[in-house]
Amino acid sequence: MKTLADLNKGYSAEIEWIDTSGPGVLRLMMLGLVEGAAVRHRGTAIGGDPLELSVYGASISVRREQARYFKVNGNAAEASSGLIP
Repeated sequence: MKTLADLNKGYSAEIEWIDTSGPGVLRLMMLGLVEGAAVRHRGTAIGGDPLELSVYGASISVRREQARYFKVNGNAAEASSGLIP
């Protein structure tokens, strides 16, 4: 199953499952990264970490290590319809 860390820049996906045992995961859930949320990968910092994600209209930065705890819909992660125009 794909994770937020696997989501390519410019694509969107829906969070399907969360491993809440990870460090900082509950904090990220309070910021809107919850099951069913649509998340868009807007970009990354130099070196590829952290990721800039958009969720519920807000931009948040998430370390790639933490993004691995959020499983996403694989079809949406690859669909060209999720590309930012």
